[in-house]
Amino acid sequence: MIAIYYGPDEYMRSMAIKSLLATIPDAAQQLNVARLEGKRFKLEQLMNACEAFPFLHDRRLVIVDDLLKHQKAGKDREDLKSYLDRIPGWADVLFNENEEFDKRNAIFNHVSKIGQVQEFLHPKETELIRWIGEQARARQVVIDNAATARLIALVGNNGRTLINELDKLANYVRPGGQINEAVVQLMVVDDTEQNLFSFIDEMALRRNGPALAKLRKLVMDGQAPQYIIFMVARHVRILLQVRELELQRMRANDIATKVGLRPGFLTDKAIQQARGFGPNELERLHERLLALDHKSKTGAVDVLAGLDLLVMEA
Repeated sequence: MIAIYYGPDEYMRSMAIKSLLATIPDAAQQLNVARLEGKRFKLEQLMNACEAFPFLHDRRLVIVDDLLKHQKAGKDREDLKSYLDRIPGWADVLFNENEEFDKRNAIFNHVSKIGQVQEFLHPKETELIRWIGEQARARQVVIDNAATARLIALVGNNGRTLINELDKLANYVRPGGQINEAVVQLMVVDDTEQNLFSFIDEMALRRNGPALAKLRKLVMDGQAPQYIIFMVARHVRILLQVRELELQRMRANDIATKVGLRPGFLTDKAIQQARGFGPNELERLHERLLALDHKSKTGAVDVLAGLDLLVMEA
């Protein structure tokens, strides 16, 4: 077998790799499984790993992580392409790609012809709801529809994060228990809110590069650009309120109550962020967000491109 696993759903990719590893007995894995780093890839490493005879098993598995983005075109790539046509029959080679790469890559196209290529996408909402229910039952608990919807709203569609949160929720209600919306609200931290705070932090510090990276993280986590506009505009309105209340010398806990923030870290962070913007800057940012929202809904501008420009000009 020669295969490429790629795509944004890291959790499902890791589960697929775990299934491959499970075909080799635990006692034989150390002798029959090799893992190579694509950033420092040498063809000799792959050849040595593939051509060693299996021991206490009939197959060897070689996993190469993150090769396709980093390997340059030229002789090394052509040599690898040639070798893939003659690897020993007992060797399985898997290219596991965590990073985006150009699909015109010669290795990608070659493996598509001689092996298998599997893309792991984040599941659609209906599939995600069913999957969460299955995972809850596997943990001997039940999660109702409202709780499932709230969990997705707070965490997004990242499989690994959802599993971590489900483990925490299942431990809280114990086997045989039920996870309802109140339990989710109590136990699950709003990951989107934290990522949004981080994004606004970078904008307030005028760190355009990191801000763009945080914006991309929000998109990769499954948040639609239109929703990001809504959330950023909402957060800017909160910062406007926070700044006004701080000017009135109101205490942080009272600001949290008045604005509807969680007391503690998030409120302190909002106060710090509001201080990072100069006079009238928050108002101008809010106006630009409203204009971008209107233009995106009328098709006058690409939403993500508009957000990029907003960050660069903030």
